[in-house]
Amino acid sequence: MKTYINNLGKIMLFFPLVFSAQQAPTLQELINSALQIDGTLNQQILENKYTHLDDQKLKDVFLPKVEVSGQAGYLYTSVHLKSPEIGIPPIPNIFPGAIIPEGQFSNNLNISGISALTKAEASVLLYSGGKVKYLKAANREKNISENLLMEKSRDEIITEISKAYDQIALVQESKNVLNEAKKRLDINRKTADKALGYGLITPYDRKKIELAQALLDSKLVEYEGRRELLITQIYLLTGVDRNRIELIQPKLETITYEVLDQSIENRVEIQALNHGLKATDYKIKAEERWWIPKVQAQTSLSYFGLYNNSISTSKELLPNSGKKLDLNPSNVNVFPLFQAGVGFKWDIFDGNEGKHLVERVKIEKELLENKKRDASKKLNLNLANNQTNYKIANAQIKLKQKAREIAKQGLEQVEKEFRYGTKTSSNLIDAENDYENTELDYQTAIFNQRRSAIELMKSTQNLQIDKLY
Repeated sequence: MKTYINNLGKIMLFFPLVFSAQQAPTLQELINSALQIDGTLNQQILENKYTHLDDQKLKDVFLPKVEVSGQAGYLYTSVHLKSPEIGIPPIPNIFPGAIIPEGQFSNNLNISGISALTKAEASVLLYSGGKVKYLKAANREKNISENLLMEKSRDEIITEISKAYDQIALVQESKNVLNEAKKRLDINRKTADKALGYGLITPYDRKKIELAQALLDSKLVEYEGRRELLITQIYLLTGVDRNRIELIQPKLETITYEVLDQSIENRVEIQALNHGLKATDYKIKAEERWWIPKVQAQTSLSYFGLYNNSISTSKELLPNSGKKLDLNPSNVNVFPLFQAGVGFKWDIFDGNEGKHLVERVKIEKELLENKKRDASKKLNLNLANNQTNYKIANAQIKLKQKAREIAKQGLEQVEKEFRYGTKTSSNLIDAENDYENTELDYQTAIFNQRRSAIELMKSTQNLQIDKLY
């Protein structure tokens, strides 16, 4: 007995851990999870890394560059020599002197050997003509624009997740309505059984109640299928465990939102285009500086060596001397060969390439200006449309609530009269269907009101997650 009590105590301690580990995720958790795994948003984040990389490249433009190069190979060259007229003075008792006419002496000087060349070179850009400064500013504006567009993607993700979350609540409320209707039909079926025994109704009237119960059962199965589909959708969008999603029991409540600022200037689309226009302004300034000289400092250290040399001529050095040049001198080395200085490059005329680049960026700016004008019109229309939809959705809730109250009163009256035998089962089922439909319409109206409120928040870039709970 003691062992049983100890084991029972361990089991009771285990259950709270299980339940705490399997808590239903909040809407905020679902949104955060969806933001982490959304493919479109992650794609934008990755593309934004290119912008950061371009920014880093611009910062590194003024860093020194060091290059080391080397080359080894076989060197052979031949130089053809053709002499002008040459007068050779006489040497007493040895050479009487001579005059070599122009072109008389023609020879080839051949040089061959194994060559080696090594060079270390360092350079640093001192002045880019101001182009880098403006490109940095353009890249900064581009980065801001891309981040703003990410904000739009986040709003779309929040909208999608909140819609699926509310759909689960709508399905749950619909199921509750059907369960309540089923309970009422069970009670009325018992009343019908008694009435049938007393001969107050026909078997056909009783069968109608059974048919209504069967229809309710089929609707419950349909709503269970919808709930499973929504659970799968949320699981795919968020990656949250399905078992936890199944524990969600949200409630449908209206969202109260008042538009305090009817300007669309806060919309990320407009702000992104504004920063895009600033970026093109900086790009135009950068491209317009194509003609300004660029200054660079450079230094180098070189080594040249020639090994296993052979220097020879194809003919004798002097006419009638009988000897050709045939030398094999020792290795030739030239080191160090040092050079340092500052140079500049000035594109006085570049074939209108710089001018064409400026015109191209100006066209890009015009395209963005057209997009902004078009976006402003559409966003203003969208704001007006969402304001109207929000007012209509609130009015619909009041209307559906009134219809629900009337249908409920009608059902209660028909139920009383059915018990007294003054109403048929057809009247009862019609009243039940009316109340069921008005209850479902009321819940759907709340769902639609939440959708319109969220769209209205987005119209002025003021989507508040805390208002969605």
